[in-house]
Amino acid sequence: MAPSNSMGNSKNVQPYFFKAQAPHINKDDVTIATLVTPNRFHVLNRLASNYKGPISAAIHISNNEEGEDALTELYQLMENSLDMQKHVDVHLIVDDYDRQFNMWRNVAKLFAQTDYIMMLDVDFHLCTDIRSSTLRQLPKKYPELKQKLDSGQAALVVPAFEYLDQKDGEDYRKFPKSKSKLMQEPIDMFHRAWSRGHGSTNYTHWYQATDPYKVVDYNYSYEPYVIMKKQGTPWCDERFIGYGGNKAACLYEIYLSGMEYWVLPEDFIIHQTHHYPEQTRDKERWYNRKLYTHFREELCLRYARKMMADEEWESSKADNLKTECAKIKGFGTSIQKMIGEVQEE
Repeated sequence: MAPSNSMGNSKNVQPYFFKAQAPHINKDDVTIATLVTPNRFHVLNRLASNYKGPISAAIHISNNEEGEDALTELYQLMENSLDMQKHVDVHLIVDDYDRQFNMWRNVAKLFAQTDYIMMLDVDFHLCTDIRSSTLRQLPKKYPELKQKLDSGQAALVVPAFEYLDQKDGEDYRKFPKSKSKLMQEPIDMFHRAWSRGHGSTNYTHWYQATDPYKVVDYNYSYEPYVIMKKQGTPWCDERFIGYGGNKAACLYEIYLSGMEYWVLPEDFIIHQTHHYPEQTRDKERWYNRKLYTHFREELCLRYARKMMADEEWESSKADNLKTECAKIKGFGTSIQKMIGEVQEE
């Protein structure tokens, strides 16, 4: 492999820039859909070796000299890693815009080659065999939940953890591989200081759980890592650029569309410690907080009108929307007006 002359346009998405060489792709498999920047190439390689299943990676590089260097590094990585060659579809995004996280997520999802995807940040280490849990154990032990997953009515939450001492999270080779071992570690929920992000998973219940359980204490900041049907599920809104709210907004729309979140009782992932560019975050978070407030209101009205038009407003599919959107001031009045308008049409 040698670098090609691919760094031309300022906006350039190239699907299957590298295509996985696995001879047979099982459509019922779970593809890891992830996004990657050049400083995380080595972590993607590690994920490919650990997962040994299909991965759809949206890789962003800048349209400049640094991007050329990154492309050369990517070619070298693909040459040297049999697991990358076998399992990873690389979709190259070349432009001048950093941190378009939701756009990159959509690219990874769009070009996934299986019926199921897992939305995952590349820095998380898969400690258990989620493919076995989803594809083999779920149909046998919980056929009703598997049916909901197949029909796009449910997404499976894989609980996320991080070490209390960040240094303990630097060596993935020491991570536990079973729930019993995990519970002996100095570890807690991911981003425990911001409990709204993952608290709805209900970790206290998870420690005791032996069966999948439904998320009931949902909040709009919840951003779990989920396995779901690719076809028919909402896309991530690409207005969210930069840090803060981007993934939560994506998961919020999935929830409002009528999808239930169910937590797997034995599977988990652990964050591999790395340093964040905090200096870039504050301004982007401020902007995305304002955007998210308006986005929630817009989404509630849009999905409410759609469900009324599709005669789903009185069905269980609308339950999530009715409960969550009732928290928004003035929503009830708007809904009554909308119901009247729909009845007149």
